Amino acid sequence: MEFEMTETVRSTPSRHEKSLGLLTMKFVRLLQEAKDGVLDLKVAADSLAVKQKRRIYDITNVLEGVGLIEKKNKNIIQWRGENSGSQTQDVLEKLTVLKAQISELEAQEKELDLQKAWLEKNIKDLNNDTITSTYPFMPSGSS
Repeated sequence: MEFEMTETVRSTPSRHEKSLGLLTMKFVRLLQEAKDGVLDLKVAADSLAVKQKRRIYDITNVLEGVGLIEKKNKNIIQWRGENSGSQTQDVLEKLTVLKAQISELEAQEKELDLQKAWLEKNIKDLNNDTITSTYPFMPSGSS
């Protein structure tokens, strides 16, 4: 039995075509292509043929929450994520500085761990030493 593949033409968009995920991808692409990464949400809604502008605001709220965009004013946003020209270079420079700081802090942490281990060993040795153990430690000010 042979099946024939036919393509159906729909007069209404499919569920996938109306999905928020797909709309988000189209919105981000539009935003990345915008001059200086600045986009008017009214223009975006018209360009993407969005009937419910609330969906655009839902997208912008999430993107703003994760730091990919910032609001310039009520209906104007700016892309802060990758592919935004000089901002990408700024992010890469900050990343390099942060990685260097992490390496430096890790080295400091390692040194402190070594010093702590040395001190703990010395305290243990002093507590186990027969000569020093006859003289119990008395904090200053106690008699």
